[in-house]
Amino acid sequence: MNTLPSVQEALAQAAAAGVERLDAQRLLQHLLQQGRAWLLAHDDALLTAPQAVAWQALLARCAAGEPLAYLTGEREFHGLPLQVSPAVLVPRPDTETMVDWALELLAGPLAAVEQPTVADLGTGSGAIALAVKHRCPRAQMRASDASAAALAVAQGNGERLGLAIGWHLGSWWEPFAGQRLALVLSNPPYIESGDPHLPALRHEPLSALVPPGGDGLASLREIVAGAPQHLAPGGWLLLEHGFDQADAVAGLLREAGFTEVQHRTDLGGHRRCTGGRRP
Repeated sequence: MNTLPSVQEALAQAAAAGVERLDAQRLLQHLLQQGRAWLLAHDDALLTAPQAVAWQALLARCAAGEPLAYLTGEREFHGLPLQVSPAVLVPRPDTETMVDWALELLAGPLAAVEQPTVADLGTGSGAIALAVKHRCPRAQMRASDASAAALAVAQGNGERLGLAIGWHLGSWWEPFAGQRLALVLSNPPYIESGDPHLPALRHEPLSALVPPGGDGLASLREIVAGAPQHLAPGGWLLLEHGFDQADAVAGLLREAGFTEVQHRTDLGGHRRCTGGRRP
């Protein structure tokens, strides 16, 4: 008797393990190196013995809360296929809000700047920097991260996508000493150390989630404080933050002398990004 599962039976095993059907299909597509249409048309196809063993291991990890992107090694962001690893945060759709805002500025207030210098502080997988460069080729894009492992992931994504980014190892403004930037973007760690959502994020790098000392505003405060000496006159700073931090971040920007301080909402309607212009 053949005990190897079919595609249909493998998906039933996933459902029994509490894995959502769409996630299970993506996981199976990754394992079998087939598209979704193939899965639907071949639900009676049997997994090989090695595939069946690998499937059980993947299911166990997925059911334990490990992000699907780490299991497949990839995630789409702003239409770009990115490779990810546990060295970087999994890019979120809500972060596309900041990319869209940056592109608005580059096509509007910064349109007259022939080759605007744009920096992404704490780039992680490179998602923000690569998305902006892809949609605005004239941008002179730079990106930094304090983690060498994260920067290696970002650089690999840039090479695979053929997008020229200046990659820099260092914390926040450190790699940009003496430079004047037209636009700066950052999605820094902003979660409080005691936040009840943290256990669900346990597979992702803690340093990219929680600032040193556990104060959710610490990194945001540091970035805003250093901005005036690194932004060109008329330059913009855009920051992603927690759903309940918009007013606090706006206050930091105004205290640092920023004008035109405003917000952008994420897919859930929360004020997820706050930014302002240096006079």
